[in-house]
Amino acid sequence: MSAVLELAEATVRRGQATLIDRITWVVKDGERWVVLGANGAGKTTLLQVAAAQLYPTSGAVGILGELLGTVDVFELRPRIGVSSAAVAERIPRDEKVRDLVVSASYAVLGRWREEYDDVDHQRAESLLRELGVTHLADRVFGTLSEGERKRVQIARSLMTDPELLLLDEPAAGLDLGGREDLVSTLSVLAYDPDSPATVLVTHHVEEIPPGFTHVLMLRDGAVVDAGPIMETLTPESLSATFGMPLQLEHDDGRWAARRRRRHVS
Repeated sequence: MSAVLELAEATVRRGQATLIDRITWVVKDGERWVVLGANGAGKTTLLQVAAAQLYPTSGAVGILGELLGTVDVFELRPRIGVSSAAVAERIPRDEKVRDLVVSASYAVLGRWREEYDDVDHQRAESLLRELGVTHLADRVFGTLSEGERKRVQIARSLMTDPELLLLDEPAAGLDLGGREDLVSTLSVLAYDPDSPATVLVTHHVEEIPPGFTHVLMLRDGAVVDAGPIMETLTPESLSATFGMPLQLEHDDGRWAARRRRRHVS
């Protein structure tokens, strides 16, 4: 499998703060990665680098065969699907769902004078159907529930048939039912061999969809551990990532964690 994302000693600094520190990481075609870590661990910064939205202060980053810093990012970014809170904040609240999804073809938010052909509209309809939100096509984004917004954003992120899909905390803000619906949807995508290489950022192991193959664990901007999820995600590595003793369970493809109880003698 060829690499779609390669970081070599990538570091991002802002003033005196080091947001990510000498990260070396490779994502290959067909892999589904989860990035785990506490608040402030560097997860979102790492995803911004992977999305060609942020340049490293030092080190090298290769995205889809191109070296960041030597390529026109405006040509590179349409090849990357991104769903994040930052993108959601820029979406006009009066934008129709069908327009929001189809406009990804031009990498714009908010319909203006662009023209789309039947293939574009058919692609958008297909993705809305795949994500289970066809019935929302004529609704405006501002009237959607948080769960509906998440699904629509993922549909938009897939519109250009990207080679790399980046999902920044897709289950954040969802209630239990919404989270479970979304995890189920993402699991279907993960098992689909035609889906792009995927990176999903989360704080919670409970949000890891079945079908995800690898995990990268961050603490204070540095890598704690990385590799195949069944070998790498352990109570020890999770405890080191979050800085507390944790128990970890895996059952029927799903993960759960809680603080380890102290035994009182």
